[in-house]
Amino acid sequence: MKRFRCRCGERVFFENTRCIACETVLGFDPITLEVLSLDWNGVAYEADRRRSYKMCKNHADFNNCNWLIKKTAAEQYCKSCQLNRTIPNLKLAGNWERWSALEKAKRRLIYSLLTHRLPVLSQAHGWPNGLAFDFIEDKRSNPSVKEEFVGIGHLNGVITINVAEADDIYRLKMRTTMEELYRTVLGHFRHESGHYYFNLLVENECIDSFRLQFGDETIDYTSALEDYYSNGPSADWSKQHISAYASAHPLEDWAETWGHYLLIKDGLETAQAEGLLRSVQSLSLDSGLQLWIDTTIKLNQLSRDLGLEDPYPFILNDKVREKLGFVHELLHK
Repeated sequence: MKRFRCRCGERVFFENTRCIACETVLGFDPITLEVLSLDWNGVAYEADRRRSYKMCKNHADFNNCNWLIKKTAAEQYCKSCQLNRTIPNLKLAGNWERWSALEKAKRRLIYSLLTHRLPVLSQAHGWPNGLAFDFIEDKRSNPSVKEEFVGIGHLNGVITINVAEADDIYRLKMRTTMEELYRTVLGHFRHESGHYYFNLLVENECIDSFRLQFGDETIDYTSALEDYYSNGPSADWSKQHISAYASAHPLEDWAETWGHYLLIKDGLETAQAEGLLRSVQSLSLDSGLQLWIDTTIKLNQLSRDLGLEDPYPFILNDKVREKLGFVHELLHK
């Protein structure tokens, strides 16, 4: 995430709706990818962006979005919120907080996708190959709903996230149960977006090159996942994959690698913006990955000094780097 500033010069952040220094209203413009300072009429103060804007309807109705729309647009929801197909029942205690956590993660994903100039189109707006999001509860976390089990997944452009994943205690329990090193809400969004963009960017474009790196995606998916959950990953999974789950099936390997590439690119952008790294835009993939490794070693050491677990528990071996290179080349055609 790059740095943003209010018109008064005060530093502001991606989620802010008001400057704490001068009380100016703030909003994020998904077209310019900037946080803008707005006057009382919704006009941006920035001289090069003096357009009129309105806040997303989810800001007015639920105080749960800070993204902007052109004031003349008929659309009431921003580029991120218009992707929603199902949101939690906000009348139930705790669901506003869970939904807010999901939306914050989703907006960071959408920001990342837009920086890569990827298509982010809404099914609700008539795009048959567009995106949609379902945030759904099941009886494990809410006995009053009808759904017995809601998994996390993607099907035909619809990304489903179990609302309970926004609860830290539930997510830690699942991470322990699944023997995962890393489990975050944003990580779920990144991973599932990989399945969506596989259909758009890989399936009919470069499938032979894909198979050389990840394997045959036509292997029966259901059987492969059943085997993984019954028997666990192979003992040497770390020699070929970024995570144990990536070893379950070539499509999961792809989604894990895609999500990890987005994580690295976002992390490098933030590290540069915070002055921790020199310019990273012009670096080769190998140089960027080495910078990332060096940075995360320091991050892990600082975390240990705070008595916390390593925030980056991954190893980027040669095979994983090759797979990340495939994603990199795909996004830089």
